[in-house]
Amino acid sequence: MYFVYMLRCGDGSFYTGFTNDPVRRTAVHNSGKGAKCTRARLPVELVYTEPFDEKSAALKREAALKRLTHGQKESLIRQIR
Repeated sequence: MYFVYMLRCGDGSFYTGFTNDPVRRTAVHNSGKGAKCTRARLPVELVYTEPFDEKSAALKREAALKRLTHGQKESLIRQIR
């Protein structure tokens, strides 16, 4: 199982990624060992996950989510809460 995930960074920006364990990956980001752009924006909070059976589908969705505006990402997150 693969997941696309979004983190809300400490400065209010979003980080979108792909993993097989979003909770573990969020902990890695919060430890300062995640992506370079999240290190300067700690702490991060896991706010969105979407599961996929195939890695290629998850990667395509990740790319699509990265193209969304900040407002569109906010709307997507509100829809699941």
